[in-house]
Amino acid sequence: MSPTAAVMADARIDALKVRAYRIPTATPESDGTLTWDSTTLVYVEVSAAGVTGIGFTYADIATAKFIETILSEAIVGKDATQIAARWSDMYATSRNLGRGGVTSMAVSAVDVALWDLKGKLLGVPVYMLFGATRSSVPVYGSGGFTAYSKQQLCDQLAGWVNEGIPRVKMKVGRDPRADPGRVAAARAAIGRDAELFIDANGAYSAQQAIGLAQSFAEQQVTWFEEPVYREDYAGTRFVREHAPPGMDISSGEYGYGLYTFARMIEAQAVDVLQADATRCGGFSGLLAVDGLCQSTMTPLSTHCAPHLHLHAAMACKQLRHIEYFFDHTRIERMLFDGTRNPEKGELSPDATRPGIGLELRLADAERYAL
Repeated sequence: MSPTAAVMADARIDALKVRAYRIPTATPESDGTLTWDSTTLVYVEVSAAGVTGIGFTYADIATAKFIETILSEAIVGKDATQIAARWSDMYATSRNLGRGGVTSMAVSAVDVALWDLKGKLLGVPVYMLFGATRSSVPVYGSGGFTAYSKQQLCDQLAGWVNEGIPRVKMKVGRDPRADPGRVAAARAAIGRDAELFIDANGAYSAQQAIGLAQSFAEQQVTWFEEPVYREDYAGTRFVREHAPPGMDISSGEYGYGLYTFARMIEAQAVDVLQADATRCGGFSGLLAVDGLCQSTMTPLSTHCAPHLHLHAAMACKQLRHIEYFFDHTRIERMLFDGTRNPEKGELSPDATRPGIGLELRLADAERYAL
């Protein structure tokens, strides 16, 4: 038996540790339905055979407590390499607590850590475990918060375009009357060649969204995200049916399981489905969503946490792009070694780093610890 095979044969989980960090935003931020001034990172370590895998989610301290108690009891002492079995164990033990929200975000972080651990045990990047379909993934710059002045908005979006990212997204919905002017200012700042996306975070009614879509189309907006409340599938479909040609309607970032994504597709509510591996069950959940998208010929885009998504996104056959979200990119660069910079609008993994290629700088993170 080879040394690697011997390690894999005795890779029982001996520890599951979790920490939470609250990081202030660079400035106060808002979108169409929420304001915030900090982001909480829930960080997980899973150890087996002398190796530690890491994962994380953007959630809250309740998620950390859930991992520390419920999920730890479910998987410690079991084979770390049988990730599908551990994924089922975690959801089974939390059955009576519900499948979505905190439960799924907690499972997501641990699932990512298990994949990172397996990659490290085998000495390969995680994308090699999945089988990559591409060598890099397109990104879009995302931020443009409604709390920004027009100048801040334009500077941020134009900055991404100048760095070679040919598609950018801004927030709308806080003040619908001001939105057409802000979108027009954004278009003027980025030029006519870059793609312009908007995200309402469910702030509009269906009639509002349809009316504003006509104005947004004049500025060549090609992506309209969550125009109405995320679970209003009929309303989202209504917007989709009446949107101008060339404007994709997208949603799905709050999907916690395949049942949610299946309902959205069955309702014919979206042109592009979004999924977030920090919420939908980790890499295991994201790849299942990609399978659903393959079966229905639906394009897929990942939501937030760009450096966490990178390896799984490499394997998604229906992937259109990943979200290079300002808040999470900032945090990941501040706290992790191994982050990557986009080149010509695409992000590629470091093939020399096993697992997901990230390592938390504990000393840098400690001042944000909860």
